[in-house]
Amino acid sequence: MRLTRLYTINKTLLQHGLDELIPSRWLPWYAKLVRSSAFWLRNKYPDKPRGQRLRLALQSLGPVFVKFGQMLSTRRDLMPPDIAEELALLQDKVPPFDSAIATQTIVNSLGLGSIDELFEDFAAKPLASASIAQVHTARLKPHNAEVVVKVTRPDIEDTIHADLELMYTLAQMVRRWLPDGKRLRPVEVVREYEKTILEELNLLQEASNGIQLRRNFENSSSLYIPLIYSDYCRHNVIVMERIRGIPVADIDALLAQGTDMKKLAERGVEVFFTQVFRDSFFHADMHPGNIFVSTENPADPQYIGIDFGIVGTLNREDKRYLAENFVAFFNRDYRKVAELHVDSGWVPPETDIDEFEVAIRTVCEPIFQKPLAEISFGIVLLQLFNTARRFNMQVQPQLVLLQKTLLYIEGLGRQLYPQLDLWQTAKPFLENWMKEQIGFKALYKKVKANLPYWSEKMPEVPDLLFDTLKQMKQLPHQQQKWLEQLQQQQDRQHRSRRYQMLGSTLTVLGVLVPIYPVSAWYGAALAALGVLCWIRGWGLR
Repeated sequence: MRLTRLYTINKTLLQHGLDELIPSRWLPWYAKLVRSSAFWLRNKYPDKPRGQRLRLALQSLGPVFVKFGQMLSTRRDLMPPDIAEELALLQDKVPPFDSAIATQTIVNSLGLGSIDELFEDFAAKPLASASIAQVHTARLKPHNAEVVVKVTRPDIEDTIHADLELMYTLAQMVRRWLPDGKRLRPVEVVREYEKTILEELNLLQEASNGIQLRRNFENSSSLYIPLIYSDYCRHNVIVMERIRGIPVADIDALLAQGTDMKKLAERGVEVFFTQVFRDSFFHADMHPGNIFVSTENPADPQYIGIDFGIVGTLNREDKRYLAENFVAFFNRDYRKVAELHVDSGWVPPETDIDEFEVAIRTVCEPIFQKPLAEISFGIVLLQLFNTARRFNMQVQPQLVLLQKTLLYIEGLGRQLYPQLDLWQTAKPFLENWMKEQIGFKALYKKVKANLPYWSEKMPEVPDLLFDTLKQMKQLPHQQQKWLEQLQQQQDRQHRSRRYQMLGSTLTVLGVLVPIYPVSAWYGAALAALGVLCWIRGWGLR
């Protein structure tokens, strides 16, 4: 299965002429030899531009590769414009599957006699089609509400499992053969990705994620989450409120309606940090195809989020270390950043703090007090990678989703308002969050949160206190008893060793006696006595 899929991937890349994107001088001789030997795999699309060929290749390879292309489409500072424009089509312009199959899947999953039993005005033509599923518009009869019905692609699980098997194989090869393989922890990263993409296949999980996000941002002016009709959701079908807005990537439409682009960009940063640090529950697939902007109040713009198949969570320790790292970065306290990395275990404890501080300052100092348009994040990422490799910094699999989401947010910020100062926008939010976590207010909130538990346990405190004092009163007697038992045990061990030594001596003598001209009965008696001593010694253990 893995070899077949690997051949399919290589065949697809070569038939789309993607090997031509790699300069010949970068290829070792054996790579050129292998390429020449595959003479039957020629570029079938020589007349198409490179961006279109890359998009078509990723599209034909399936959802794992489509999602990779989606992430690349947000990094216009790293990708040439022609490639970025083509990859952007992967966000919601993946070719749909047969609408008859989609309709039948909905009918079977919801236990309907026909699609008209629950929906009216059901659109056979899908509104949008993505890598995992596609959506159709309709009107839900019981609620007389406009909705979208999302249904997963047929046989999608088989393709994903095949790709995951291949990714595990490649990850194991990377871990074994590359110099940085163990530090990068590729197998753990693939395992984390496997967990997220398999959860995305379960639309019941997506429905519960959407309900949680909607509750977290209820009455928020920054983010709106559509209503989920949970009664009509199944593992492969989800029904939710239809929203109307402008795709966040349609800059011309946003400008035409007079959207406050600066405020919109700042709210994107606010929404991200609120999800991560306030809720510990964040939308982890925030590519432009999943984000819209409301048309109701352009001067006070509001985001609309959809597609909740992938969410991320952070535990308390990771969240605290991240917040402290961000604040330290914003304050240019590189010493603190270095110490936090050691304290968290992200770098080995024997790391030279002074040297690590200098390395971090070298990478980060040039990027402060600059708008996004003037920051080369490609160079910064490369320098950070070299720094990580130099100090044996380990990849944190639980932060992979957060890192991907940060890439999306930064890419959106660059598109919406290139002059946005990401650091100054986020710094006050994080500083306030840290104060709430550490100060008197945080102590009050913890006491208040635990008050019901303490109130329940309070009646038991007198009995527990009495039992504790009683045990403390009896403690000297117990200690004396334990000492006596220990002394008796040591005495038995001493006697056991003496008997065993005597037994060994007598046994050896019993074996040696027949050498001399005496009766053999003397040797037998000594040996028997030695065995008895051994048995006695063993019994005292």
